[in-house]
Amino acid sequence: MAHVPNPRPTGDFRATYAADRTLFRTRNETMAVLAGVVLVALCPLVFGGYVLSQLILIGIYGIAALGLNVLTGMTGQISLGHGAFFGFGAFASAWISGNGIPVLIAIPLAGLMTMAVGMIFGIPAARLKGLYLAIATLASQYILQDFFARADWFTGGTYGSLAETASVFGFQLNSDARYLYLVLFWVVIAFVAVANLARTRDGRALVAVRDHYLSAEIMGINLTRYRILSFGISSFFAGIGGALYGHYLGFVSAEGFTILLSIEFLAMIIIGGLGSVSGSLLGAAFILLLPQAMEVFANGVATVVPAIAQGTAYIKQMSVGAAIILFLVLEPEGLVHRWRMTRASWKLFPFSH
Repeated sequence: MAHVPNPRPTGDFRATYAADRTLFRTRNETMAVLAGVVLVALCPLVFGGYVLSQLILIGIYGIAALGLNVLTGMTGQISLGHGAFFGFGAFASAWISGNGIPVLIAIPLAGLMTMAVGMIFGIPAARLKGLYLAIATLASQYILQDFFARADWFTGGTYGSLAETASVFGFQLNSDARYLYLVLFWVVIAFVAVANLARTRDGRALVAVRDHYLSAEIMGINLTRYRILSFGISSFFAGIGGALYGHYLGFVSAEGFTILLSIEFLAMIIIGGLGSVSGSLLGAAFILLLPQAMEVFANGVATVVPAIAQGTAYIKQMSVGAAIILFLVLEPEGLVHRWRMTRASWKLFPFSH
């Protein structure tokens, strides 16, 4: 990633290594993150069902995209089967809660089950890379899809599976306003966990594997261990996101976890910013809201050019693909990079050049 100046305010300096590895660089960053969490928590007091449903989906997809960012952005390994792991988490949590275990416990258990499955599929990653690894993960997508259709005892087969409603001590989280707090809780847990992972010895080892695997091996980093571990962490967050998704909808069907969903997850981390924790959430919001924004735009144009109304569905689908191409060409480091450039330019003004 190209160097982006990120200056601190005058007098804000670091005297120890521990101070230099804090979770947030400045007090303003800490306050901004806390304010964002509080604002989202207050949203049910202001907004209705549609806005809350979008926030819930952004949080769910953001958690799953964060897992893929650990695998692809931090470790440099590609996966074309992330949507299937997302689906496995949804089915696993529905199956666990259907056997009498509370949903709040079923969600992390589903994450652990998905992590185990992901590590099994990640074993080839110890020997494969590049295009060969991409094909191997694509195989995991189709293997799990076939498993969803055939394992009636686990997924309900082609009929799908019901997912229990989440509750806290008998208090049902059966509305968007209530479910938002459960998703917000897991978003905070997931993003703080990955932000801390990046500062640990294991996190730096994952980045070393990404930057130059031969140098990492010479330094004593176990490539096999960290590549498989990366798949496990990635699958865990995919499972958590899938479990939250399943209990939010109340029904889980295999039709929603195709290769298209895996591609959308890749688009989220590319547009948000590879290797960026906050970029995962930005990318999820962008991919979720872009088709809706394009629909509003197309409907507005259709009042002037009626022929556009017939192509609204195409415009929505095309917009995601066009966004991926444009970001790869014009801003390959994602929205986070653009935000850092804007912030640095503002801080250095009028000496930004």
